[in-house]
Amino acid sequence: MTLPPKLKAPRLSLLAVCLAIIPLPPMQADAQQESFSAYLQIVAVHARTQGVSEAAIAGVLGGLTPNQRVIELDTAQPGSQNTPPALAPYIAQHVDGSIVGRGRARHAGLSSILPQIERRYGVPAPMLFAIWGHETNFGSYTGDFDLARSLATLAWEGRRRALFEGELIALMKMVDRGIPRAQLKGSWAGAFGYPQFLPSVYLRLAADGDGDAKSDIFANPADTIASIANYFRDAGWRPGQPWGVRAALPSGFDVPAYATKLSAPSCGRVHARHSQWKTVSEWRSLGVSPLAPIASDVLASLFQPDGPGTPAYLLTGNYRVILQYNCSNYYAMSVGLLADEIAR
Repeated sequence: MTLPPKLKAPRLSLLAVCLAIIPLPPMQADAQQESFSAYLQIVAVHARTQGVSEAAIAGVLGGLTPNQRVIELDTAQPGSQNTPPALAPYIAQHVDGSIVGRGRARHAGLSSILPQIERRYGVPAPMLFAIWGHETNFGSYTGDFDLARSLATLAWEGRRRALFEGELIALMKMVDRGIPRAQLKGSWAGAFGYPQFLPSVYLRLAADGDGDAKSDIFANPADTIASIANYFRDAGWRPGQPWGVRAALPSGFDVPAYATKLSAPSCGRVHARHSQWKTVSEWRSLGVSPLAPIASDVLASLFQPDGPGTPAYLLTGNYRVILQYNCSNYYAMSVGLLADEIAR
């Protein structure tokens, strides 16, 4: 069986990182033709049609001015490189003893609630902590940009107007749900809280992890872990499967001979680096040996990011779930390996 798991469009969370790997389109011809204040009046009309209250519209849009620093950060995002840099240095920087130790400590501190979250969502707790650690170093930095001002600036700027205007209106809906306007701070690109959700993701997937009927991803670790788990379940996480395992290749194994012939509907450059999909038993018949437990009937793609003689991996559909959090092989590999280390 060689068909890959169904791909879904990536959901943007840490949008600043996503924009670094997804080239931005040229500025729309009609972008910024209206003044900033005139554009906000248009946004207010759109918000009203979606049922946003006048109080939330005034509270979020009132007094806003463009943030030139946000525009500078947006337009400075680099394009994709023709030759991807080596993965090993990135892993060494992002999966070191310090973050592993913090992840294990956080895991131990929440051990009483983790079994119920794992049962409810089907996602292993170490994976959830790896996301939290990678996104905000377990909450130590979440961003101090005013979210309303950033999103309004990005929408007015016009490169991704539909996306950012939608997130700005979702931010107003958060205020209608009772989130204090003063609490709405985060990254320059609109992500916030411990897991760096966008407003639309928060509205759809933020979860209560400790039974207090709240979904506080700004300061509550239990809600943060449950919310990430809900995100992963929604993205198609397969319980009982690893994200991937190290694999030993026979001498002279021709990895490029098994290059994928499929074009991914999103993040094509990322997925193009993975091989064809085969069952683990099929890979074994070719001499590829998994170095950790994985069922023989699991579909996997082969990935040797740094070339011949370097570590290789068999990646499952769950790896693509990580990619939906942030479509970067560097991100997904470091998250998977960090989760493995936290679990040891």
